[in-house]
Amino acid sequence: MRHIEHAIEAAGGVSALADKLGVKPPTVSQWRSSVRPVPPRLALRIEGLTGVSRHGLRPDIFGQAPEASKEAA
Repeated sequence: MRHIEHAIEAAGGVSALADKLGVKPPTVSQWRSSVRPVPPRLALRIEGLTGVSRHGLRPDIFGQAPEASKEAA
């Protein structure tokens, strides 16, 4: 399962995550369908709300998770 799916599930659904982030549900649906990426500032908030890593949500911005980097070495 993709990281955004885990975040949606942890938050209680698309509408619940949208409410917690102050965005509209279609925005979260666009993240889910890869129409748009999760904005970096919201990736940080999603991490705080759901525990889903910012590294998983936006590896292009935040890189690999520190634990994954240590295992690769």
